[in-house]
Amino acid sequence: MNSRPTEPLLPSTPASTLAPTLSHTLDRANSDVVLIVDDVPDNLSVLHDALDESGYTVLIATSGEAALQRAAQALPDIVLLDAMMPGMDGFEVARRLKAQAQTAHIPIVFMTGLTETEYLVAALESGGVDYVTKPIKPKEVLARMQVHLKGARERRQTRNALDAFGYATITVRASDGALMWQTPLARELLERYCGTQAPTTPEPVLAWLRSCLPQVVSAGLGGEPPRLTIEQGAMRLTFRLHQQIGDTDGNAEDGDWLIVMREVSDTAVIEAMSLCFKLTAKEAEVLYWVVKGKTNKDIGDILGSSPMTVKKHLERIFVKLGVETRTAAAGMAMTRIRQLHPQFEG
Repeated sequence: MNSRPTEPLLPSTPASTLAPTLSHTLDRANSDVVLIVDDVPDNLSVLHDALDESGYTVLIATSGEAALQRAAQALPDIVLLDAMMPGMDGFEVARRLKAQAQTAHIPIVFMTGLTETEYLVAALESGGVDYVTKPIKPKEVLARMQVHLKGARERRQTRNALDAFGYATITVRASDGALMWQTPLARELLERYCGTQAPTTPEPVLAWLRSCLPQVVSAGLGGEPPRLTIEQGAMRLTFRLHQQIGDTDGNAEDGDWLIVMREVSDTAVIEAMSLCFKLTAKEAEVLYWVVKGKTNKDIGDILGSSPMTVKKHLERIFVKLGVETRTAAAGMAMTRIRQLHPQFEG
């Protein structure tokens, strides 16, 4: 173990270059990684020695700029952050860490000699989960860290398990709607379906989450809230509320919510309709959107055709199905689809 605090990375080294290297060399299996940020050497020394002796891997930064770089490079499990520093203060450091998707999930414990309420409120509003007052008492710091590291470990284990099985998942903070974490697949799906990037949660997803919370409060997740579906042609993206994670004292409007996403293609449904009813590919597409409740104008817009062309396709569909109305055609198609694809959502 290190006998004295040292800054492991040169400030001039690009974070994007060293992040993969440092992240993989840290022994995360046997030790939590703690980033201490303080511009006073004595404070660093006391905390470093106490944490090092307790088995933590300790990284340090002596300025706000260095703290942001260390956090991006190492992705520590927790940050101990001095509130008052020259240049960029701790409040601004916290805001910037919470604004970046890759560091937003890291718990921040402020260290401050300012005990006035306004400063403590500022610490929490800027993203801190807790604070300790100076002069620093290492045993108190260790006790506070354990509480927040336990929650961080649980969240990390849940995310890693879902990620390992290839699920597209995101974590959204209910209090302010920030997208705190996402798998690579989730990032790609949100960009494709919603055109958004972290830390912005797509408006439809945020509105859906907030509409679910009252139901969760009254019934718990035993009665699963309705899922959200965003359609894009014959593809659709569904969102399912998985679980609340973090220390929330049972308050649904606090903490983070883990949401599981799944992309479903109805191309197979369209192909099945074509085969079952002997329809052309274009007729099968038209019938698919009739089942979805779209008007001729809507279908024309989707398929790049005129409403008159859609009407002609429908006339041929009616003949092949032996029906006279779009309602009858939709009903017959839905019955057959449900037999072949029970999961289909009309």
